[in-house]
Amino acid sequence: MFEALKPLPEDKILALMQKFREDPRETKIDLGVGVYKNASGVTPVMRAVKAAEKRIWEEETTKSYTGLAGEPAFLDAMISLVLGDAVARDTVAAAASPGGTGAVHHGFQMARLAKPDVRVFVSDPTWPNHLSILKFMGVETVPYRYFDSATGEVNFDGMIEDLGQAKTGDVILLHGCCHNPTGANLTLDQWQTVVETLLKTGAVPMIDIAYQGFGDGLEEDAAATRLVVSSVPETIVAASCSKNFGIYRERTGVLMAISHDTSKTAVNQQTLAFLNRQNFSFPPDHGARLVSTILGDAELRADWMAELEEVRLGMLGLREQLAGELARLSNSDRFAFLARHRGMFSRLGTSPEMVEKLRADHGIYMVGDSRMNIAGLNSQTVPILARAIIDAGI
Repeated sequence: MFEALKPLPEDKILALMQKFREDPRETKIDLGVGVYKNASGVTPVMRAVKAAEKRIWEEETTKSYTGLAGEPAFLDAMISLVLGDAVARDTVAAAASPGGTGAVHHGFQMARLAKPDVRVFVSDPTWPNHLSILKFMGVETVPYRYFDSATGEVNFDGMIEDLGQAKTGDVILLHGCCHNPTGANLTLDQWQTVVETLLKTGAVPMIDIAYQGFGDGLEEDAAATRLVVSSVPETIVAASCSKNFGIYRERTGVLMAISHDTSKTAVNQQTLAFLNRQNFSFPPDHGARLVSTILGDAELRADWMAELEEVRLGMLGLREQLAGELARLSNSDRFAFLARHRGMFSRLGTSPEMVEKLRADHGIYMVGDSRMNIAGLNSQTVPILARAIIDAGI
């Protein structure tokens, strides 16, 4: 049977990583892979994570399965972290998942179980895995305008016009904060307009929130998600712990299904547990236990929040430095949007040919759509990147 298998498209980011490793130039800069790095180029284990791991190692007495939906303490902690008091706990069904990607996949599956011919509206552009998963599942996607490459800002009028074409039962996929790949975010007033559009069309929002705490702060980054879940009758939320807890390899995420009609909560919870059972049975627990340990201990939580804030401010500082250096070299403010963007990523808005020129001439590695990982920079490499951008004629 294997002779029927066909070669699949190469993952562009993994291919870019391989090219970077093979590049002998000492001045090369990796802005492609979507992983946070500190100024030394290391993805560190956070202090609170180390302390929680030690505590778990000392206190854990079994490696038996947890609940099919995951450990209740983890689910409660994540619901509180993401949703706050926006809705009552009995409106929320939740299940742990292998990373935010697992949560996203299950969110799409839940929508398709509820409506086999569901359409999913997806921002243009979006995280490539969104489109890849939907295509693999055979779910129809409808793009909506989002990013204006000329200004580096959100094309909000185009976005609302496109979302207005949605119908009852359609799903609108939204990025809760720190939009990937553009870094361009909506204001809270604009989110209110999105809510009004959702209520008008009857479409169901699905929010992917993977970078809470990387943008404007833990509470600030959750504000849009909380506004939506409190305003719209039904919402799906996929959350990741990979970035803000730095536990990428532990694959820790959670899927939430919120319904203001609490009579639906039990069935929603059963559905999430069913999806876990069909896909991988019991979810991984180590990362989830780290998160619940940290969030459940006042001292560990405070230390985690302090270190997360250091990470956030460090990325903001790099953004401001890069925008300032580009303003100096170009004698214009055309790159000022880089300082306004939030999260790990920004999209320069240039062509794949210019991106290839940056790689070939300067050893600057970024994804072909000009998405660059701001966390791949440090104060010494920012001037190198700025000079390369100007020399390339971007």
